[in-house]
Amino acid sequence: MSYLLSDTSFWTFLGLVLFFVVIWRAGAFKAIGKALDDRAEAIRTELDEARRLREEAQELLATYKRKQSEAAEDAKKTIRQAKADAERMREEAQREIAERIERRTALAETRIAQAEAAAAKEVKALAADLAVDAAKELLTGKLSKTQRNALVKADIASVKDRLN
Repeated sequence: MSYLLSDTSFWTFLGLVLFFVVIWRAGAFKAIGKALDDRAEAIRTELDEARRLREEAQELLATYKRKQSEAAEDAKKTIRQAKADAERMREEAQREIAERIERRTALAETRIAQAEAAAAKEVKALAADLAVDAAKELLTGKLSKTQRNALVKADIASVKDRLN
């Protein structure tokens, strides 16, 4: 045994064993175990929190995807409605233009008819004036007074028949 007391390896081993005994008696192993347990619990808590956050993120993603699809559908509905409104406005404008053209055409036809009537009236009045002048000239120059009176009476009667 004396050789053990002179061996440095023995003393190193003995020192190591004493060190572990002191540490064990001081409760260092419990503290290390507790620290490791606390660390494991903290990691578990962080993992649970990360899992919860991941689930929330997936829910948010699903919500946003749903909202995006709803917004896309709303945009499609709005576009369809705008196209329908534009088509309705175009048809209404075409109908209004057609009505305006019809009214203006009718107005132009009425004005043309009035102008034709006025022109015919003027021509008749001019023809009547010329006929009166010609008749006056004929009557004053060649007919006797009784012949003229008879001719005037006949003309008045024919004018009455034409007017009625």
